[in-house]
Amino acid sequence: MPFTIASQVSFEEDIKKSRFQAIAVPVENEQDVKDFLELNKDVSTTHQCWAWKIGHHVRFNDDGEPSGTAGRPILATIEGNELTNILVLVNRWYGGIKLGTGGLVRAYGGCAGQCLLLAEKIELIEKKKVSFSCQFNEWAIFQYELNQQQIEYTEEYTATGVSVIALLQVHQIEPLTLKIQDVSRGREQLKVIEDIQND
Repeated sequence: MPFTIASQVSFEEDIKKSRFQAIAVPVENEQDVKDFLELNKDVSTTHQCWAWKIGHHVRFNDDGEPSGTAGRPILATIEGNELTNILVLVNRWYGGIKLGTGGLVRAYGGCAGQCLLLAEKIELIEKKKVSFSCQFNEWAIFQYELNQQQIEYTEEYTATGVSVIALLQVHQIEPLTLKIQDVSRGREQLKVIEDIQND
């Protein structure tokens, strides 16, 4: 069962005069990653190394540290904690003492690990995007149903009725499918929109 973290956490430590600061944050997609990294650009740091994992997609960046000493250990920590939909950024302010490659791996991986220990893990519930249409007089029934189950949706009014896009947890798909067939007397179908993963 995949887990992510409930909210942003951070951890700081000094290692041989270098200051390390790890920030872990839950992310939904690559745009979230870009926005967070843009927002947390810090010119005072010597290095800003990071790793993220969303589903099966992973990326990491050593930001000028020797290859494999920063981004990869951070990613290993994410995977070791069985987390996904998460970004971990580790900032380093160089203190004048070289740590060597082994020291860097331990510092980046260790700082990221300590940070993740502070995070509250939550089960990641897979959601699928679905669409369906209904007539104006049926919309109130579906709207009530969606609101009751706290389902996120957007509706668009067309000439013939209402077209709806909703984000459902997997276990909610079948009951809603049956409801739609029932209310529309088999006229309408629930369609699952395949998630487009942009790599």
